[in-house]
Amino acid sequence: MSRSASFYESGIGRGLGFRDSNQDLLGFVQMAPARARERILDLAATQLPTGGAYHQYQPLTKRGNNDVGGNFNDDPHWLIVGVATYLKETGDWSILDEPVQYDNEPGSEQPLYEHLQRSFHYTLQRLGPHGLPLIGRADWNDCLNLNCFSDTPGQSFQTTTNKDGKVAESVFIAGLFVLAGKELAAIARKRGLEDEAKQYLAEAAKMDQVVHKYGWDGEWFVRAYDDFGRKVGSKECEEGKIFIETQGFCVLAGIGLEDGLAKRALDSVVEHLATPHGIVLQQPAYSRYYLELGEISSYPPGYKENAGIFCHNNPWVMIAETMVGNGDRAHDYYARINPSAREAISDLHRCEPYVYSQMIAGRDAPTHGEAKNSWLTGTAAWNYYAITQWILGIRPGYDGLEIAPVIPKSWPGFKATRKFRGVTYDITVKRVGEGNAVVLRVNGAPIPGNTVPPPADGRTEVSAEVTLS
Repeated sequence: MSRSASFYESGIGRGLGFRDSNQDLLGFVQMAPARARERILDLAATQLPTGGAYHQYQPLTKRGNNDVGGNFNDDPHWLIVGVATYLKETGDWSILDEPVQYDNEPGSEQPLYEHLQRSFHYTLQRLGPHGLPLIGRADWNDCLNLNCFSDTPGQSFQTTTNKDGKVAESVFIAGLFVLAGKELAAIARKRGLEDEAKQYLAEAAKMDQVVHKYGWDGEWFVRAYDDFGRKVGSKECEEGKIFIETQGFCVLAGIGLEDGLAKRALDSVVEHLATPHGIVLQQPAYSRYYLELGEISSYPPGYKENAGIFCHNNPWVMIAETMVGNGDRAHDYYARINPSAREAISDLHRCEPYVYSQMIAGRDAPTHGEAKNSWLTGTAAWNYYAITQWILGIRPGYDGLEIAPVIPKSWPGFKATRKFRGVTYDITVKRVGEGNAVVLRVNGAPIPGNTVPPPADGRTEVSAEVTLS
């Protein structure tokens, strides 16, 4: 919750990222739900009437950062992800009816649910030539600046835009849009808005089809299209042929799970991106500055966004691997960037063994395996989410606590205690086969599926036994 108050960031010079703060909810909502609720409402109050968002949020002033502004076109969807996370954990549906201002303007209050609707429609109003979302200034990767075209030393890549932004598209935002659409549909359905839910699912399905048509490169997902309409993150590229973000997030959104594209993309991660120290952001590294790509190509090869191991998005691939049933790979990726596991190579890692770093130098760097920028990363939240909710498989759902572990084949099982909506769940998982099929017993009685419903008799302790086969 406090990444703006560290050795790397302080005061109101920068603040917290809008997308970052929504993602951080994944890590702390179960510990401090009241603070999570407050943070969501504060963030939503900085949202713009268009449905867009200021890229940075100032936790001290509760306002958006005018100096940076908006038009990072992934930002609005992270509000949907953050609210969905809160609703699943707490069951506090009243937050959706809270009146929230736009751009902190008194008199502009609308229910939070309308803010989510505007977030979703923001993308539908900003589609590019292929029907993919326009990237704007950038998407999750702030250094992929496809509309900047900066040839002036000292210019800010994040605030400089020399193109009208009507061509360059993001396949990553397309994946995020599909995920956000599914979450918003589930929220609408719980509120009795069935027709609205069908609309969100239809738009998500349409975007899924667009990704299949224009976002698949034969062995992996394309990263983006630049201002010339050329692919970024494709075999057609001279450098930067494959990126991590779309391989993880498109699968996380469910794209390619049914037709095998997801498994193929994840195999490509193993083949091209995985290193002993983590998964690099892209390969091959950029060896020179590309005017049409922006800041990403301004870093030395193997560092930061230019083929560094950007720890924040490694958990996306971990989650994706659990979704295709591969617990061994998921846990292996977790171990590669785990700070405490890396303490054995501290002479190389050179970073605290109790906190994640933003970046570990990639294979193209002379210091491959050396970490930089601890504390300044969303890795902790995402890794906590990936480990507990996808590898251990204990995750809050709208209808109860879901238990669907995807653990390594060598694990005999595990025991866990999870407090959820005032109830303590004692969970025992036993492996009886090599698969991930779940058989669930709650308080000794078998129940279908993998969701433990809230106890109907008011009890505050529940026993859940799971066998995996």
